Amino acid sequence: MAEIQARLQSLSEEFTKFQQELQTAVQSRQKLEAQKQENANVQKEFERLKDGENIYKLVGPVLLKQDKIEAESTVNGRLEFIGKELERTEDQIKDLQEKIEKKKGEIIQAQAGLQAGGGAPGKVAAKG
Repeated sequence: MAEIQARLQSLSEEFTKFQQELQTAVQSRQKLEAQKQENANVQKEFERLKDGENIYKLVGPVLLKQDKIEAESTVNGRLEFIGKELERTEDQIKDLQEKIEKKKGEIIQAQAGLQAGGGAPGKVAAKG
């Protein structure tokens, strides 16, 4: 019976770990979505620019003049990178959700084994 309780404890710890990893991945996805939106807005601003208008990039406390082609290339590169990171994060989230569901099933099985082996878990804790 102690063996089943130890397994149940181990499964619970793994389940909690997966939930924390999932929360971190979801937060990462939210940051990436915000960055994607910000860069998409910059890209829209580039489309509104007329020929000959200046583009400035904030570097620390200084605004530096930047070439339009270079600026567009930088933003497009960022959007491409963010898109790939979002795909990777989505895959990670899906994988973690599957692991959580599997672990949940294992916990249910272990609880059923504990109950079948000697009564309800509450009764076992009252004896100790």
